Amino acid sequence: MNRTVDAVLFDLGGVFTESPFSAAESFGAELGAEPGHVMEIVFGPYHEDTDHPWHRLERGEITLDKAHEEILALGAEEGLDVDLYRVLSAIGTDANMREPVVQRVRRLREDGYRTALITNNAREFRDWWWKELPFDELFDVVVDSSFVGMRKPDPKIFRHTLALLGDVPPERAVLLDDFEGNINAAVRLGIRGILVAADPSEALAELDSLTT
Repeated sequence: MNRTVDAVLFDLGGVFTESPFSAAESFGAELGAEPGHVMEIVFGPYHEDTDHPWHRLERGEITLDKAHEEILALGAEEGLDVDLYRVLSAIGTDANMREPVVQRVRRLREDGYRTALITNNAREFRDWWWKELPFDELFDVVVDSSFVGMRKPDPKIFRHTLALLGDVPPERAVLLDDFEGNINAAVRLGIRGILVAADPSEALAELDSLTT
């Protein structure tokens, strides 16, 4: 069979672990906020790349402490005590790695596909999440938004990742991500997108249809 895919790109949170957005929603429910309200305060309009403090944090422009301070102020404007650290604590308690996804990446490497991790993240989290997976074994390239100064859905971060993989053409790459806005941005570049749900099995089956 002639391959149509050379490289597979993976998000981290929501693909290898449970989505961090669910923790924000649970925290919002504790505060009595409307669904989605606290998530908007904490993460901003996540389908865009803006000057929201979380976005600036993920681009490495401000510290976690500064983002915490600014998000507290945004919550106060809405009459809500939105403590970023409490939200992050909830995320941290539900971060077990999804073994089927890990094993699927291993098989991709064995079959000769190039693989990349492309994650929106904060510099302060690097030491924690780097210990959770054997990244050097799984990925040819790891792109952390806070170290490259770009974040999804900015198309530059996808182009940067493909360049690091050896100038893979977008149409010969696939992205697995749990956020539809990131998938849409990648698809506009020509990258095939697979949206990952709480149960990743359907996404993995879709990946199999493209790579086996």
